[in-house]
Amino acid sequence: MDTITRALQHIDQSVNEWEQRGPISFAEFLETLVANPTRVIRNVFQVFNDMVMGHISVGEDEYPDDPESIHYVSYDCRRLFVEGSDHPFFADRLFANRLVGLVDALKRGAQQNKIYVFEGPPGSGKSTFLNNLLLKFENYANTLEGMRYEAVWRLDRNAFGGFTRHETTVFLDKLSKLLEEHEFNQEELLEAEHALHPGDDFVEIPCPSHDNPLLVIPKQHRRQFFDDLFRNDEMKWRLFTEKEYEWVFRNTSCTICSSLYHALLSRLKSPAAVLRMLHARPYQFNRRLGEGVSVFNPGDKPMRHSVFTNEMLQGRINGVLKDSNQVKYLFSQYAKTNNGIYALMDVKGHNTDRLIELHNIVSEGVHKVDDLEENVDSLFLALMNPEDKKNVESYQSFLDRIQYIKIPYVLDLNTEVEIYRNVFGKQIDHSFLPRVLHNFARIIISSRMSERSLAMHEWIPEPHRYGMFCDFNLQLLKMEIYTGHIPAWLTEEDRKNLTAKRRRRIIAESENEGDTGFSGRDAINIFSDFYSTYARKDKLITMTTLTAYFTKVHPELGRQIPAGFLDSLMSLYNFTVLQEVKESLYYYNEDQIAREVQNYLFAINFEPDVDETCTWTGEKLHITEAYLEGIENRLLGAGVDLYRLRAFRAETQKEYAGQTLSQEILFEGRAITDTKLFKALFERYVFNLKEKALDPFLDNVNFRRAIKDFGRDDFKTYDKRIRDDVTFLVNNLGTKYRYTRHGAKEVCIYVIDNDLARTFGRT
Repeated sequence: MDTITRALQHIDQSVNEWEQRGPISFAEFLETLVANPTRVIRNVFQVFNDMVMGHISVGEDEYPDDPESIHYVSYDCRRLFVEGSDHPFFADRLFANRLVGLVDALKRGAQQNKIYVFEGPPGSGKSTFLNNLLLKFENYANTLEGMRYEAVWRLDRNAFGGFTRHETTVFLDKLSKLLEEHEFNQEELLEAEHALHPGDDFVEIPCPSHDNPLLVIPKQHRRQFFDDLFRNDEMKWRLFTEKEYEWVFRNTSCTICSSLYHALLSRLKSPAAVLRMLHARPYQFNRRLGEGVSVFNPGDKPMRHSVFTNEMLQGRINGVLKDSNQVKYLFSQYAKTNNGIYALMDVKGHNTDRLIELHNIVSEGVHKVDDLEENVDSLFLALMNPEDKKNVESYQSFLDRIQYIKIPYVLDLNTEVEIYRNVFGKQIDHSFLPRVLHNFARIIISSRMSERSLAMHEWIPEPHRYGMFCDFNLQLLKMEIYTGHIPAWLTEEDRKNLTAKRRRRIIAESENEGDTGFSGRDAINIFSDFYSTYARKDKLITMTTLTAYFTKVHPELGRQIPAGFLDSLMSLYNFTVLQEVKESLYYYNEDQIAREVQNYLFAINFEPDVDETCTWTGEKLHITEAYLEGIENRLLGAGVDLYRLRAFRAETQKEYAGQTLSQEILFEGRAITDTKLFKALFERYVFNLKEKALDPFLDNVNFRRAIKDFGRDDFKTYDKRIRDDVTFLVNNLGTKYRYTRHGAKEVCIYVIDNDLARTFGRT
């Protein structure tokens, strides 16, 4: 018994305070309103916005100082679609920005007269998306943070003179008949009296349309009412001026609530007395019961009855008001989702009729229930396959009421990789060399993209200039733009030409992509086959393995990939890993580089063959042509002709004298190391040193052999300089680029054996 008692106590304690809340008086409701107006004055569109944005983390804009930024930021949607979900949905950056744009528009009041249709091909995850979204919305709406109040009336019989003689007589007659037929003890008699008592002192009438109690206040009096209720603060100004709160003054209460208000007013002669019978209670959402959220599948047959009532409650209303014609307790299925969400899973079958039936509702905002007009102010959502558009295209006037939001196949390579990690486990990363897993995602996504991009080719009309880094159709570059990344290999001119207008055009092209190619299900099946075939504990998956899979093992898959894409992907990979190895080998003393740049800026102001002491470093310099050309060769790269060296020196000296010395140093008081010219020369110097970092090792057989022997006893047999270089290289690849020791050795051998330094050195 103790265990039973303890279990019951724990389950009793688990019921939170929100679930135990009952109706509160209208006066208490107004106190809550004044204390927290932004939470109480919310319709379904505002709550939907609060729910979505409350579950999304806004990432950083990678280029906050870019004057051409379009604020295409990364939104983390895992709390909304992944956490706590049996079937997670992964929103890529493109769709996340689309969704945030939609919910922002809903909150601003741009939600009227629309049905929001999420359109995407089979296998894009539409159903998973909507189910997860509705689950989070229902959970949020049933918490204190997402709670809204709905109207409920409590009619006090005593305010109308209590029971009439006729009601008392009827009740006593029924009780006498029961006493004659049965023998009751005192407890049973009380139960019978309670069962037959026509309503105790109150008749409770819930609003079937879940109206906010504020809407009961007549429209013509609301502005004055809120003016008296609120202080002259920011919230009051927003309430009276912002479109977000326009519904508070425009909407009316449901026919039942407005009929009750006028019927009571005619009896009580006082609006305040009427409002004392108005109460507020939490609006509880329950998808399974169709309360607040209703979801229909194409196979769900239409309801037999389109009009609902409550005969017992109607009788009690008639008994209190003494007039059966004043208030008709009638409502439709749409009332149950008023101020909630009405959703259709795929517009086909019976859902086509349901969508078309919404035409008049979204046009006028009302629905006819017998001879009554019922307000409908719901968020209408639907899912649709592209081929099902024909079901509504014949209704031309209806098309203006539909807003399509694309859910294509994933086009963001980072999200595609997250899907693989979710399905197969995060340990898959350990089976690939860095970048190879993401390149698998790039191959899959290439099949989903349009081969020809007008926006990309208008931006870069000569794509062959990037032949070593990108495909001719610029899909690899476009993928980077979709992820929010602008590659470093772009020229400065092309980077500047990526204006906000161009970037929006590029992003907008995603609206017409992702309908074809490998679906989400296809991609998972392909990855499953690839991973199970090549994942080994003792060997990492390389780019060579990846390209062979699509060209030799499964050429039928390769035919769905744009021509030349795999070759360009391999070239980009080679360029990238070459830069990683060079960066990891680079360990020049940057303090020494800074001194050389300062000495050079000082020396170019003198004719050669003189001895001078540098103003900034204090070093004595023997300034000769050989000295200047030596530094210039490191700044411009070896092999530059003498004419170009002289021109560079003249341009640098001119900028130094005209801008750096006169403006930045003498006028602005900057140190030489803080000037634009110094920083530009320093970056150029470092870049060229990194480019040549591998040169001393290209023909050194011992260097390659030492890399293979790294971590073995044989490694100790090499001279100290080689051991230091190899150790420095492997450790840097691990800390900077997340290579394992085995992966670092493999990629170094790959770079050397494929002679990548000379291959890209010729470009």
